[in-house]
Amino acid sequence: MFTLAVLGTATPHPLPDRACSGYLVTAGDTRVWVDAGPGSLANLQRHTALTDVDAIWISHLHADHSADLLGAFYALAYGGPRVEAPIPVHAPSGLLRRLSGFLDRPDLGGALAPHLALHDLHDGHEVRIGDLALRAAAVQHDVEAYGLRATYEGKVLAFSGDTGPCTSLDALAERADLLLCEAESDRWTSDAPQGHHTPEDAGALARRAGAGRLLVTHVGPTLTPEAATARAAHVFGGPTACARENEVHAIG
Repeated sequence: MFTLAVLGTATPHPLPDRACSGYLVTAGDTRVWVDAGPGSLANLQRHTALTDVDAIWISHLHADHSADLLGAFYALAYGGPRVEAPIPVHAPSGLLRRLSGFLDRPDLGGALAPHLALHDLHDGHEVRIGDLALRAAAVQHDVEAYGLRATYEGKVLAFSGDTGPCTSLDALAERADLLLCEAESDRWTSDAPQGHHTPEDAGALARRAGAGRLLVTHVGPTLTPEAATARAAHVFGGPTACARENEVHAIG
């Protein structure tokens, strides 16, 4: 069983019934929480306990993708059930500094260590969590950011994170069975490199990559998810759906 549960899709802040960016990838008995935007931790617990998560993967450190790591730390440190070993967190560099600054605890590393083990992502970073293989690629955003390719039993999930169109994302998405792609921006007024996709960009990526299906997510406040999905589908010409909180999608 290889599935994607949608925990949150909103940006730049959570909305009623819409948490910010978050997903649960399940591959057999392996569970990886991908992005931890505000509200995603609550929705994660509709699908699994935090203590049953095998790893956490964070695309970049903007708050709408990472802020619920604070809640995760509090849950593990003070909320009751404890983990037998710290949960690995694969994230861009600087995460400990950000968490320490928010909590005003320069010594946070020691308090964090029993609960969360931080690992810096880098371009080409590869890690195996159970039977799930994860590969990161640096993508085009205004901070250090990564896309994700997750492989299980020959099936592939590709996740854009936040990025504009770029060749590294094209390679990451190649022949993905399910492409999870952001469509934050309505349209561009400049030819300069961009930090987000339009719906048309998402559809074009799926077409170039030969993706099996496209799941449109992280739609910005100037668009509706339904309109963005329709625009992406028109360009892709293949199976396209709108990511919705707590829906579960089979991969492959």
